[in-house]
Amino acid sequence: MIQLVDAPFDLCGRRIGTRLGPVAIRLCGLVPGLMRLGYKVSDGTATVDKLDSWTPADNEEKFKRANAVYVHTRDRVSEAIKKGDTPIVLGGDHSIAIGSIAGALKLYKSELAVLWIDAHVDINTPEVSPSGNLHGMPLAALAGLATKSKGEMRVQWERLDKIIGKNKLDPKKLAWLGLRDVDKGEVMNLKRVKGTLPLTMQDVDVLGATGALEKVFKHFQKAGAKAGWVSFDVDCLDPVFAPGTGTAVRGGFTFREGHLIAETLHTYFKKGLLKLAGLDIVEVNPLADTNNETANVAMEWALSFFGKTILHPEDPGRTER
Repeated sequence: MIQLVDAPFDLCGRRIGTRLGPVAIRLCGLVPGLMRLGYKVSDGTATVDKLDSWTPADNEEKFKRANAVYVHTRDRVSEAIKKGDTPIVLGGDHSIAIGSIAGALKLYKSELAVLWIDAHVDINTPEVSPSGNLHGMPLAALAGLATKSKGEMRVQWERLDKIIGKNKLDPKKLAWLGLRDVDKGEVMNLKRVKGTLPLTMQDVDVLGATGALEKVFKHFQKAGAKAGWVSFDVDCLDPVFAPGTGTAVRGGFTFREGHLIAETLHTYFKKGLLKLAGLDIVEVNPLADTNNETANVAMEWALSFFGKTILHPEDPGRTER
């Protein structure tokens, strides 16, 4: 069974609006689409953040709400995996992956691999981050990178460390796909975490999308991974196809490349090269979108990830659209 976990939180990103992402993706038909593919879906929508217009100016209040979301998401994900279900976490800014991946780490520990499909590395630490936004720091927190920051950010980092727990992400089981906007401080942090596999859009141009994924899975298998978590940020797609996101960067995947990646991942997980631990879909911002186009692209990508193809017998497509 697939369990949907909503994480409508956007206080740690560049702009508000991604708190509306889960609702927008659902309204595009995610649940009926998955059911047409033959999946049972647990459509629980328990949330811990308000879908309101209030944005606290005080960082301590933002961190308080962020931590509540991370803990809630962590616990929902770990409970789903314990039951033998596959969680899909709908964000929200990308900082929510602190909670989702921490939940998977509780069960899979050092055997968990993470594929981060994103334009950004998201491995900033507070002292090198140009913006100070946590949505650019989740992988640094999950990998247990120490920080030299002081004050409230130091306190928050210690809180994140406790939320993640003792089972940190093994850098040798971490790979990126689609990178094209990397901060200088992140390059320094990449040197601190040895053994990762960062694949940029230049690598994809050379290897092709399927060749890049083949390299990713060989990397994970060599590192001894048994399960894989996929974290999909819609800004990996070119903004021509996914304009509704707060961190759009030109030169991303085309619509068709995105679906090829999803279809290839489905094939790899179906073959048992890794057990699928779960999936994030993040950074859909309806306030920056056009006609809910980005949410629809995210929904369609998720269906391809779970097995929809052009000639799929169970889901020939919704011709009424």
